[in-house]
Amino acid sequence: MELLKADRSVVRFATGFALLAGLLMLLAGCAGTRGGPIPYDVQDFGKPDEPVTFALEDGYKIAPMDTLKITVFKMADLSGEYQVDLTGRISLPLLGEVKAVDMTTAELDAVLTEKYGEKYLQSPDVSVGIKSSTRRNVTVDGSVRQPGIFQVDGPMTLMQAVAMARGADENANPKRVAIFRQIKGKRSAAAFDLTSIRKGEMEDPAVYAGDIIVVDGSAIKAAQKQLMQSVPFFAFLPI
Repeated sequence: MELLKADRSVVRFATGFALLAGLLMLLAGCAGTRGGPIPYDVQDFGKPDEPVTFALEDGYKIAPMDTLKITVFKMADLSGEYQVDLTGRISLPLLGEVKAVDMTTAELDAVLTEKYGEKYLQSPDVSVGIKSSTRRNVTVDGSVRQPGIFQVDGPMTLMQAVAMARGADENANPKRVAIFRQIKGKRSAAAFDLTSIRKGEMEDPAVYAGDIIVVDGSAIKAAQKQLMQSVPFFAFLPI
């Protein structure tokens, strides 16, 4: 009887293990594939629309979420880096909220010089610079290790942009990566396969400032992980 009970335990374990293995194989077969509504191999997915504002070196207008470097000579407590909020304002010591959006650095410099000189400082020497500009950034989101907004200082490709976000995470589907871009006044999108790009089977597309890149997060991979965590090895053993 004891031997028969042990045999049943082995059969029960083997059956349960086989079911789990079969389910994982089925899930794995569905994971990491191309698909979705965003098309691949888009022929007319060219350069984005030119920005309406001037280049930074030629009268650039400050935009929301830009980071400014403001220096007040010999006043370290008033100097620092300040981010323009979504309403277009910056919060400064002594002055509080000051509008900055749609102004050049020279215009904001003049405003701050006047405001500090009215009540607080005698002949203040203020300088304003652009630390980083949202109009020169690319956004990388989705299943990457460090989603964020990254500055574009020169030519960049999709692989380089994903690398700036520390690469795809363990739940990513590298065969389905989308780039969203403003072209001819309309939001356009195209899908790319990072696996094919790495193998040299597909060209690594150029990425431009203003692009939004989304790496697909495979729900199948997440389900696999959750399944393995929720069904421990000893669940198939008799009590």
